[in-house]
Amino acid sequence: MLVPGACAVTSHPHPSPHPHPAPALSPGFAAAAGTGHPGAGGHARAMAEGEDMQTFTSIMDALVRISTSMKNMEKELLCPVCQEMYKQPLVLPCTHNVCQACAREVLGQQGYIGHGGDPSSEPTSPASTPSTRSPRLSRRTLPKPDRLDRLLKSGFGTYPGRKRGALHPQVIMFPCPACQGDVELGERGLAGLFRNLTLERVVERYRQSVSVGGAILCQLCKPPPLEATKGCTECRATFCNECFKLFHPWGTQKAQHEPTLPTLSFRPKGLMCPDHKEEVTHYCKTCQRLVCQLCRVRRTHSGHKITPVVSAYQALKDKLTKSLTYILGNQDTVQTQICELEETVRHTEVSGQQAKEEVSQLVRGLGAVLEEKRASLLQAIEECQQERLARLGAQIQEHRSLLDGSGLVGYAQEVLKETDQPCFVQAAKQLHSRIARATEALQTFRPAASSSFRHCQLDVGREMKLLTELNFLRVPEAPVIDTQRTFAYDQIFLCWRLPPHSPPAWHYTIEFRRTDVPAQPGPTRWQRREEVRGTSALLENPDTGSVYVLRVRGCNKAGYGEYSEDVHLHTPPAPGEWALGAWDPGTDSCCWAGPIETA
Repeated sequence: MLVPGACAVTSHPHPSPHPHPAPALSPGFAAAAGTGHPGAGGHARAMAEGEDMQTFTSIMDALVRISTSMKNMEKELLCPVCQEMYKQPLVLPCTHNVCQACAREVLGQQGYIGHGGDPSSEPTSPASTPSTRSPRLSRRTLPKPDRLDRLLKSGFGTYPGRKRGALHPQVIMFPCPACQGDVELGERGLAGLFRNLTLERVVERYRQSVSVGGAILCQLCKPPPLEATKGCTECRATFCNECFKLFHPWGTQKAQHEPTLPTLSFRPKGLMCPDHKEEVTHYCKTCQRLVCQLCRVRRTHSGHKITPVVSAYQALKDKLTKSLTYILGNQDTVQTQICELEETVRHTEVSGQQAKEEVSQLVRGLGAVLEEKRASLLQAIEECQQERLARLGAQIQEHRSLLDGSGLVGYAQEVLKETDQPCFVQAAKQLHSRIARATEALQTFRPAASSSFRHCQLDVGREMKLLTELNFLRVPEAPVIDTQRTFAYDQIFLCWRLPPHSPPAWHYTIEFRRTDVPAQPGPTRWQRREEVRGTSALLENPDTGSVYVLRVRGCNKAGYGEYSEDVHLHTPPAPGEWALGAWDPGTDSCCWAGPIETA
């Protein structure tokens, strides 16, 4: 990319139609540039070379600023669809712009057929080559056949037998890529939109100033083509000097064609009405649309406020000039706000990182609590399991002792062999109780412990729901003033409540002020009572015979919520004034009894 004022070296024999002269260097600097070091001219020559260096540095700084300004402006000249420089931009009803070819492509993707506008707006000169046409035309995709069938059956698009002015004309919606909204184009589609010729001229000047896309070549030269130096709107082609003379011979009608700057996008001389193909002469303020003479007499603009286009031009130009002058005159303010925004960005990054760390720490804390709870529950299950296994093991041992020839049975068989009666009685008495218990256990057998652990099942439905609903804390919603319990007498008693599904509030802030006093210059000043606990408050010693407006908002860890609706309270007059106008017809209530009005 070349910046304005830079020298471009080319092997082309034809000079550029708008050459940009390079900044001239003083003789001293030229000598220094040629030799590479100051000569022996002494101190004066060294000072001169220093001044030349400063001049050259200032020139280069200016060129860099111009280049930066041009690059910044380039963002305003890019189509939001193709992200390339605008080519024949159309103005959508939402005031955004889009290339005509891109708009046709978007409509094709949406399934609209036959509403792509006038295709003759592309260069149709015989000299046009594929390289001069939009590359987007070759990659345009049409809707799928099944979608086309559905659209045709439902009445969308154009097809044989469809008549204009039908009872249910098609409304074409265009998805604006800039504002992400659907805008209505009307029945004529893109054919009813204006071309933004001003934007085309700005793009053309920008291309010429920064040499975007390289040189424009002659479309009539034999290969290799030369650089174009002229353009012709009537022929819709670009020419070099020789080709322009050849195709515009002296004494013919073409000789009267006025040459223009070389371009690949030829614009009409004036802005034409898309409905009647006549030059627009007026501006409809009601429709906010340029109209021609025929549009003025149509019923669609009857009763509308229509002014000459010169009046709209002057009014809009004055407004734009005034706004631009204000912006340019407050560059320090803009820079200060930019610094403030950059500081806000830095604080946002730091605060966001802190919020991430806090959330991670809290979630890790929840994980630690769950892990601790998991360990305790598993320990309880383990202890229960060991206890049951011990009881079952003991029961197994007892039953094994009942087997023939082992344990208790074998011992009993040996005792039965004893012939000494006293000794047998002594030994058999203890043995008989054990045999009796074993016999009873055998007859009424059941395991000493259950194998089921159903009592160890967890019901985590409530906890899972809580974890699923776990979210960032929201600020309290706007409180609702309870007008049945709020009144004003020698004191003001204010009562409120939060909406049913509002997040809780830790405390509240009450703001109040008088409305029957002259307004002071500057922002409205409220009296404030901070950190009110509960859902009611008592404001003591209000002014008698006054009108107060009050509002409340809640606060929690997430911050302050919205204010409630304003409530107006009338305090009673002084005791000696009670007999004066006790009834207020404006509020249909006793002014001294404290009528309540909600904003």
